[in-house]
Amino acid sequence: MFARLATQTFARAPTPWARLLSTETRQAITSAIKSAPVVLFMKGTPEFPQCGFSKATIGMLGQQGVDPLKFAAYNVLEDPELREGIKEISEWPTIPQLYVNEEFVGGCDIVMSMAQTGELTKLLEDAKALVPEEDEE
Repeated sequence: MFARLATQTFARAPTPWARLLSTETRQAITSAIKSAPVVLFMKGTPEFPQCGFSKATIGMLGQQGVDPLKFAAYNVLEDPELREGIKEISEWPTIPQLYVNEEFVGGCDIVMSMAQTGELTKLLEDAKALVPEEDEE
């Protein structure tokens, strides 16, 4: 249903502003969240982000050394159901949204804060989502 853009939850009660998602859309979003250890719902693509927050989040994941084989990105601008549905599922009103091991982490501000404190590195290491370091001889 949604196009995956990169190389290779808990159910919550809907918020008062939320509309109920169709079963098909909910299943497609759940499948997208499970598609890789690190999943980013963003505006645009990793190669061509369409907003500053998406660009900053992609940049931060790149600086952390996320393994492209363990990363998937979904462009919410291509599908209005995805754009609104991911907000409903996460109960988070803005895009981008980062998931690690199927758990919602947060948006750009939270990702940046976690990067500054070292929490993001730890989270990605625990998820085994970083490019492995080469063995030194």
